[in-house]
Amino acid sequence: MTSQQHPFPALHGAATGVGSMPGTDAREAARTSTGALEQLPFLPELPARGPGADMIGRSAGLLVELFAEVQPSGWRFADRPGRDTRRAHSWLGEDLDALEEFTQGYQGALKVQAVGPWTLAASVELRHGEKALADPGACRDIAGSLAEGLRRHLAELRKRVPGAQPVLQLDEPSLPAVLAGNVKTASGFQRLRAVDRQVAEEALRELIRSLDVPVLVHSCAPGVPIPLLRRAGVAGISLDFGLLTEREDDDLGEAVEGGTVLLAGVVPAVDAASSASSDPAGSVTVVRRLWRRLGLDPELLGRRVLVTPTCGLAGASPAYARQALSQAVTGARSLVDNPE
Repeated sequence: MTSQQHPFPALHGAATGVGSMPGTDAREAARTSTGALEQLPFLPELPARGPGADMIGRSAGLLVELFAEVQPSGWRFADRPGRDTRRAHSWLGEDLDALEEFTQGYQGALKVQAVGPWTLAASVELRHGEKALADPGACRDIAGSLAEGLRRHLAELRKRVPGAQPVLQLDEPSLPAVLAGNVKTASGFQRLRAVDRQVAEEALRELIRSLDVPVLVHSCAPGVPIPLLRRAGVAGISLDFGLLTEREDDDLGEAVEGGTVLLAGVVPAVDAASSASSDPAGSVTVVRRLWRRLGLDPELLGRRVLVTPTCGLAGASPAYARQALSQAVTGARSLVDNPE
């Protein structure tokens, strides 16, 4: 059973990127994203620029009335906005400027990414030094602040790209560890108590409900809680297909039959002499195999599956990043042309 608030846009044979791109040139990254991906371009992230452009810092910069700064141990909440917050805002503005330039007249789905509340809580320290995840009140504050920040971010995107149908991706690589009690304390010597699954689900549900867009969750970790995410109302789930086992088959089958879109991470995220490079269409073989195991209608493939790299492309060369997105497009088309 799913409680989708906003269904995923009706795309057919589509591909997209996960979020990060190599290098520091916002215009080049936006040109690549919009040029390679006709149906679902995305707002690139360029972590090579340094703190504030990284995944955690960028999303901490979206928070409203919560501020974070870089300490030797990583990101930590602070009393007031400082240099790191200003830098995060500046880089996000630069990225939006570049995206706006390359989406003149664009009509259609457009994806932006932000770190989800549980990965933020597992990554940012409170002022006294422990992870925010250790404090239930801090977790609630982060979720509420993030929701407001995302509403503002999406409003800005709509203003800059009036023809866009925004899709929001929440990055939650730490969610399986949060639920399993595997997040280390700030000292690294112990682990924080597992977050109750109902609490985790409810926080995600409230966040998704507060946003007037389809929301997908990306997690390139093993053990992604697919039923929990569906109950929380996600429209899509983005997974590294190389980490899936047949144990997930039933959950994936129920998700597809319930209308959830799968974003299949099948293209290597770093330069690799992979078989996918010589046979881009072959990269989706694992998806077809899953479909056959589940006994699903092959005609659904192109509508319920988008093809992506396995994770962000920040560690790739610029040439390979372009190639990986092209491979994803080729793989997505082959699911439509040759579903079986």
